[in-house]
Amino acid sequence: MNPSPVKDREAALINALKQLYQGEMTEGALLRHLRKDILGLTQEQYASLVGISRRTLSDIELDRAQLTLSVMSKVYKPLGLKVGLLPRSSALIPKVLLGNSD
Repeated sequence: MNPSPVKDREAALINALKQLYQGEMTEGALLRHLRKDILGLTQEQYASLVGISRRTLSDIELDRAQLTLSVMSKVYKPLGLKVGLLPRSSALIPKVLLGNSD
């Protein structure tokens, strides 16, 4: 599968992040979607790119891994994402993103 053009990749990233923030997608599913459908890379290729084993990548994508911040940073960095702080309550995320405190 070929990677998407840059503009399409950005739109797909934004859409996937919305799904994540709305609780419709897990972090692992997000990673798998972006790796496979947006970048067009196999697990082996992406694991090599970020410096982890294919097995670890598989576990992450299946939401079975207990990740350190270091590994999370390595895995999501090529996708233009960084590890950060989000509210535990998914109901607060839209308020944060929209700037509503009501």
